[in-house]
Amino acid sequence: MNDLLMSEIKSEQRNLLSSLALVEEYIFSETPTFEDMLNDVSEACREAISDIEEPMDKAECLINELYVSQLFLDNERNVWPVIAQKISSAVEYKLMAPVLKAAIIQSIVNACEMEAEIVFVPEKVMIRIICDDIYSIIFEPVSGESLNWQQLDSRLGDVEGDPSQAFLEPMEVNSILVEYLTSLKNSLIKELQFDKALKCVDLLLALRPDDPFERRDRGFLLHQLDCFKVAYDDYQFFVKECPQDPAAQLLKLQLDKITIADTVLH
Repeated sequence: MNDLLMSEIKSEQRNLLSSLALVEEYIFSETPTFEDMLNDVSEACREAISDIEEPMDKAECLINELYVSQLFLDNERNVWPVIAQKISSAVEYKLMAPVLKAAIIQSIVNACEMEAEIVFVPEKVMIRIICDDIYSIIFEPVSGESLNWQQLDSRLGDVEGDPSQAFLEPMEVNSILVEYLTSLKNSLIKELQFDKALKCVDLLLALRPDDPFERRDRGFLLHQLDCFKVAYDDYQFFVKECPQDPAAQLLKLQLDKITIADTVLH
């Protein structure tokens, strides 16, 4: 993993969407081109709210413009296709995975000279538009559905500490990158693009070194790419670190039957 690349991705000089574009360029070896399409959407939103003075009304109008007029309204999916994880195709086809969509909407809202943050409300990444010092709107990126105070309190009920503080802090860049890369990795695995999914795991391990579940996934991907001798070490690490995990117990039975010297390194 290139330390320079990771420092660029996490640079405070970059906005979030720019960082995700850099991740995409690394994973797919191509530069995403989305600025013109995004500028068109931002311009339509600016025009829609241009005559509105009240911040709350402006925020509600902006959300309506995005989800109705700009066709951002969508339904939840268990696994999103890869095209929904790439900025250019996501904007073009209005098919956006949740974390990427949150970053795109944040960029549009900020371009409209309003303040948007990405927040985590169990168990989802959401967007918050700051209306003023007192009021804000928190909404789900896929459907645009906003939370009222009762729903928010309910979601935060199991959070340790003061629930009023649990949702005030915006998500850190590292946390957003982990959410995005995990979603992209799952999409790539589902579409059998194991070499690109492996790049996602490399970045995830740069963010969370020696995470046993990422080591397990790296082992799986290396195994699919016929690099079993390298995968074996990752499998062993996962089994050692998570012995009670059902997957680890099953994997241990399989590893115990394998003589590593008999395997072929491709």
